[in-house]
Amino acid sequence: MIPTPKNLILNLLLASGGDPLSASDAVASCMLFGIRENSVRVALVRLNAAGLIESVGRGAYRLGPQAATLAADVASWRHAEERVCDWDGGWLMVSTAGLRRSDRAAVRLRERALALAGFETLAPELHIRPDNLKGHAEGARHRLGQLGLEADAHVFVARDLAPELDQRARRLWSDKHLDQHYARTRAKLAAWLRSADQLDLETAARESYVLGNEAIRQLVFDPLLPHPLVDAQARIEFRQAVIDFDAAGHRIWQRLLPSLRGSAGNGGLDRTAGHADKPLSTQDETMLPEQRWPH
Repeated sequence: MIPTPKNLILNLLLASGGDPLSASDAVASCMLFGIRENSVRVALVRLNAAGLIESVGRGAYRLGPQAATLAADVASWRHAEERVCDWDGGWLMVSTAGLRRSDRAAVRLRERALALAGFETLAPELHIRPDNLKGHAEGARHRLGQLGLEADAHVFVARDLAPELDQRARRLWSDKHLDQHYARTRAKLAAWLRSADQLDLETAARESYVLGNEAIRQLVFDPLLPHPLVDAQARIEFRQAVIDFDAAGHRIWQRLLPSLRGSAGNGGLDRTAGHADKPLSTQDETMLPEQRWPH
């Protein structure tokens, strides 16, 4: 799937660790996916106007105030397991009763916040997840507020649900087939890494980006369920597989970016530029444009 210039730019900035992104690097990276320079520059202007990025000098950008909080949250996917604690059977609940539904922007923020925090809908305007995250109700209240949930929403812990309601709550995530997705994506990443040395550098960069998008997004939106609702050890092993894949992608993109910079001004990519003939196992440090921006 070809990324949009907007999401590719935001993901480049997410992966930069706070370093500025030059317009030329944005153009060169987008050209790798067949995105024209004019489309990239239009996206930069629009993102800047929306406050999602901001200028930090001539032709250089960083994440803006409208994106910084969300960026910090989604960038924590590597360490998300540290938020998990033992589950005693209690449930975190969020009631959105009384909140406006006519404001579409507010509704989108609300739904995204609940999705990122792993909530599912138990009943109209009542959302639920296991209370197995450190901080419990207070922590969830704080995180959801940062992600865009209105302060008027009620966040609390419920215990001793009626047996039939408790069973219905436990089944809310069953159609996501999380255990199967952990195994399937992990196998896909491993298979790609085994054959990566046979790919030319540009193909490897594109494919690592697309596969990284699938895997990282899967972790960003993972509900971090406890046993017995999910195989938590399989999730931990999957997360480590994504971290390893991410490191391999970093090395690929570090080697590619110098050649992209050199060819972007020529209106296309020079397949012979840079070090495209080096094996992909070169142990260079790099920045991978991780496509993890929630959209």
